Amino acid sequence: MKTIITINELRAALSVFREAGKTIGLVPTMGALHEGHASLVRRSVAENDVTVVSIFLNPTQFNDKNDLERYPRTLEADCQLLDACHADIAFAPSVQEIYPEPDTRHFSYPPTDEVMEGARRPGHFNGVCQIVSKLFDYVQPDRAYFGEKDFQQIAVIRRMVDDLGLKLQIVPCPVVREESGLARSSRNSLLSPLEHRAAAHIYRVLQWSLPFAEDHSVAQTLQFVVDAINAHPELEVEYYSIVDGDTLADVNEWTDAPHIVGCITVYCGSKPIRLIDHIRYKG
Repeated sequence: MKTIITINELRAALSVFREAGKTIGLVPTMGALHEGHASLVRRSVAENDVTVVSIFLNPTQFNDKNDLERYPRTLEADCQLLDACHADIAFAPSVQEIYPEPDTRHFSYPPTDEVMEGARRPGHFNGVCQIVSKLFDYVQPDRAYFGEKDFQQIAVIRRMVDDLGLKLQIVPCPVVREESGLARSSRNSLLSPLEHRAAAHIYRVLQWSLPFAEDHSVAQTLQFVVDAINAHPELEVEYYSIVDGDTLADVNEWTDAPHIVGCITVYCGSKPIRLIDHIRYKG
């Protein structure tokens, strides 16, 4: 595996593969890689001739500087994991390389980017679109792989791809979970052992809500989840939304949409650490 830190070197390396008719897969990451990322990389390796994994902690998608500063940075271990997964290129640029000057582009895809995370993290999805659009331009991949844990992010990126008329396939990949059910996340490394055990309660409650929803309304199911998670002393729900899985608009009845998903964000511990997850009720 080759590690590249400049855009020009990346483009030069990929032009050789492209001229040879090779297919290129891209896995965008912010580093602190874990088994969830590894599953994306392995799928890209299986489906493409060349796999590029970006490792870039993107400052423009953080509206909380403390959150950015606390985000794990493990480049050496990340490259070891990527090499073991047979990735071809790790693209690990500096902030100056990506943003030699401020990116003033503004992306807006209502209502998809205005609800849930969009409502609570102003500018977050604009930052996501800034960096992902740059990566798509540098790599020009045939396919790009994203984990479904970031369910809303995938919906926003799909909108951006359509808006920009890009010719690539967005490949959503299933959530990878720890044995406890906790969705794997780079932020999990920030949890203490006690908090780690507490965080597993999030998905446990989401699973409990599936049979509950069979004979209860959307509103009752939503309240059940919030109450059951908030009952744990280490957990506090920021929001729980039950939405149309395609548009992300709130649903009031189980018959409102063919695909219905519950999306949740929970604060865990005294720090606190912000964790997201989701569960599919229908479709």
